[in-house]
Amino acid sequence: MRVGVVTFPGSLDDADAARAIRLAGGDPVALWHGDSDIRGVDAVVLPGGFSYGDYLRCGAISRFAPVMAEVVAWAGRGLPVLGICNGFQILCESQLLPGALIRNDHQKFVCRDQRLRIENNRTPWTSSYAENAEVTLVIKNGEGGFVADEPTLERLEGEGCIVARYLEVNPNGSLRDIAGISNERGNVVGLMPHPEHAVEDLTGAGMDGLGFFSGLAALTA
Repeated sequence: MRVGVVTFPGSLDDADAARAIRLAGGDPVALWHGDSDIRGVDAVVLPGGFSYGDYLRCGAISRFAPVMAEVVAWAGRGLPVLGICNGFQILCESQLLPGALIRNDHQKFVCRDQRLRIENNRTPWTSSYAENAEVTLVIKNGEGGFVADEPTLERLEGEGCIVARYLEVNPNGSLRDIAGISNERGNVVGLMPHPEHAVEDLTGAGMDGLGFFSGLAALTA
């Protein structure tokens, strides 16, 4: 499984994502924001960070990067795409996912271990988890509050597109405690917490995040 990891100017977690893919048995492929070819990869990860300095809005400039034209096109054909934190923001700005991510309701950057419930394990990115599995991942964001209008929220609920929900505490004011969503087809997933930071015991964060990457192996099995 060849998984592309896009680096934008300001990306911070591209190397972590590549390491997580490698630990899960995949082959990470470095993609640059200026690329117009995604090199035949089997899936794509948009990592966390502060792409283009978060100017205008988080992800607002990244959506116009040449590589995103290819990502959008291939996502429409079913290519699995995972956006983590800033990557989630980019997916919303690119209209691959509905809604938006806004400044945390308490107006402060948050960095903590966060309990989640995996509510949709039918996506390529969550198939390694049992339905309603509870996991702990790292969260670190200043603009992580997911918002959408009421009809969109009802549609996400009704179509099973809420992938993960915050437990115990809502760290950023996301509506309905939403931590991650998918498109209707399930191949595109946006997640505010960072599974790539919880893939080995060495870091002290446990290994609850590894499933987001190991599930891809079933696509080529």
